[in-house]
Amino acid sequence: MSQPEPRSSRLQVAALTPIGDAGRAEMIVDRLTGSIVAGAFAFGERLPSESELARLLGVSVVTVREALTTLRSAGLIETRRGRVGGSFVSLTRDDAELMSARALVEMPRVTVADLGLHYEMSSASCAELACQRATDFELDVMSEILATIPALTRDAWRAKVTDIQLELASLSQSVRLTDEHVRIQSQYTPLLALQDADPEAREHTERQLAQQIEAIRDEDIGRARTVVREGIRRSTHWLIAFRQRLVAHSNDEDIRYELQNRGGSVA
Repeated sequence: MSQPEPRSSRLQVAALTPIGDAGRAEMIVDRLTGSIVAGAFAFGERLPSESELARLLGVSVVTVREALTTLRSAGLIETRRGRVGGSFVSLTRDDAELMSARALVEMPRVTVADLGLHYEMSSASCAELACQRATDFELDVMSEILATIPALTRDAWRAKVTDIQLELASLSQSVRLTDEHVRIQSQYTPLLALQDADPEAREHTERQLAQQIEAIRDEDIGRARTVVREGIRRSTHWLIAFRQRLVAHSNDEDIRYELQNRGGSVA
């Protein structure tokens, strides 16, 4: 089996932070399911061991084992025995997209809009602080990474874009604000990835990120906030329009058809 392309490291970190006293198996299942669907863990990638997951999440090994059993039953992971064994992600990109599409259909339109608004406000706040705190060196690194993404495969493109978005948020140098941004992006990324088959949407995302970096470099708070908010609003409108197409269908076959035929005409 070929090695999976690297996923978003920041999303992996978000998935593996302690969940404290509320650390029930169901919570672990929800968190890991969201992270797998978001692409934080790639198809074929091995999860940390049971003991490592227990340590990272701050729960018992028994609780982790229960959660992994549920994930196996849902077809998200498979367990292999032996020296190189462990729990491996078995959810393909197509199946992950189907899960995201189902979630979009089941989400009321107002909830989609509210989630987009939450993400928009968080991103704009991070961009404002980044205008005051980011260094030219950090922005140069972001620009260099951004220049490489048009040539990437679709999966690698989404992973790299997510990392850039999270790194730009971290330039705010606010731990609490960045943590909140990571949390909301973990929820929003699986939905955002639905538009990755749309070349126009990908190009717009790349332009928006480039404009955001330049606005931060110029310390132009107003422009940075406007660029971020307009980009996220466009994505939210795309999702609402695509949801409108999906709600007409009641079975997976029709939803898969819409996924295969989405494009610039969606929004």
